[in-house]
Amino acid sequence: MNKQLFYALILTGLLTGACKKEETKPSGNPIIDPKTEFSSAYFGDSLAFTVSVSDAEVPLSTLKARLYYSDELVSETVIRTKTNGDYTGKIFVPYYANVPNGTATLKLVLQNINFTVAEEQYDLPLERPDYPYLTLVTDVAEYRLERTGPYTYAATSTFPARMSGYIKTPTFGEAGNELTFGWIDNAIKEGSTNNIPFSNAFSGEYTISFNSLTYEAAPFIIAYAINQTVMKRVDDTHYSVDLALNQEEEVIIDGFDDLASWWIDPDYFAKDGSDKLLFQPKSGNYRITADFNNRYFIVEALNGSDLAALQPDGTGAVWIIGEGIGKPSVSANAVGWTPEKALCMAPIQDKVYQVTVVAGTTVAADNINFKFFHQKGWGGEFKNDALSTTSDLIFVGDGSNGRDPGNLGLLEGKTLEAGTTYVLTLDLTAGNDQAVLNVETR
Repeated sequence: MNKQLFYALILTGLLTGACKKEETKPSGNPIIDPKTEFSSAYFGDSLAFTVSVSDAEVPLSTLKARLYYSDELVSETVIRTKTNGDYTGKIFVPYYANVPNGTATLKLVLQNINFTVAEEQYDLPLERPDYPYLTLVTDVAEYRLERTGPYTYAATSTFPARMSGYIKTPTFGEAGNELTFGWIDNAIKEGSTNNIPFSNAFSGEYTISFNSLTYEAAPFIIAYAINQTVMKRVDDTHYSVDLALNQEEEVIIDGFDDLASWWIDPDYFAKDGSDKLLFQPKSGNYRITADFNNRYFIVEALNGSDLAALQPDGTGAVWIIGEGIGKPSVSANAVGWTPEKALCMAPIQDKVYQVTVVAGTTVAADNINFKFFHQKGWGGEFKNDALSTTSDLIFVGDGSNGRDPGNLGLLEGKTLEAGTTYVLTLDLTAGNDQAVLNVETR
């Protein structure tokens, strides 16, 4: 027998033996023996179960409990099963809006290390808990929402016009959990503790309600509005609206029960003899944002639906970023080097922009270090090669005089007089590269 034939016979024998060994590999026989009767459950339950599992031939791998609403897998629990025996676990029964009482499908899936699977399936009747009450949790107190009908709850009390909080349930049944409902993406969702921005047209006694089936809630009827256009919620403390406004047009603000306590920016609004607010900048499109944290209205120029930026011809907008200035007060809301807080100068006429400050209130009396930018953010900016001033109070930095190029500072030995109003006007009529800063005392 030649060597080649000899080696071929050996290889054939090895391969044949391997194939036979693979063919005789046991697949196993996983067996599921539930010790729990799956009779019914409530939405929101953590359903406990005990299952005896075994495989006399092959070691086990995992036991999976899977819950389906219709054909959709909504919950799963995975248990490692290293040995035969009893295993205990829990599977959460999700609580969703607008899901009616019905029958879910619970599947138990047992798998051994050879991927052989055994499965048991059970019908699981589900019912939505109808709680005896719910609780509104706010930063200052908790309010009990009493049941007023199937899945409906309400609390009547003396509330502020804006009332933020989340809702929680008591536990319900033996396997129940405390559930929460909060604010996500401008809607109420289960599982959240973000404050729901309830709001009413007035402070005082009114009713807050919630439906635990539909997630409908009230009141959201407050209409913060300017010139009869409802403001959109930005977040819990900011509402905004984009408007076309005309110079000297009356601006009517509705829905603010404490408007008299808000700071009114003199660059954008003036009061006439009857306390009406008149718009001061030149006619155009503007975004007005109600800042409830600082209780003032932020006004920003627009180009279409976007924030305006300075154009090559000097029109558009100019923004202030830097230290020593802030509205409604520099102590509480300084701009700093935070571009998101940039102040939009009021365009009082074509190519002329203005900011009005009061020393010790909206501008620091003894130290300033801010500059003018082409946009609300980093990018184009006015440096000393494009900006000049003849002011006897404020100088323009050149990089060697105590300020970076274009940054404003107070001249040596000079301070602003506390309580005095100063109007800073940026004139671009000669071109963006020949900007002139004028400083007027009023």
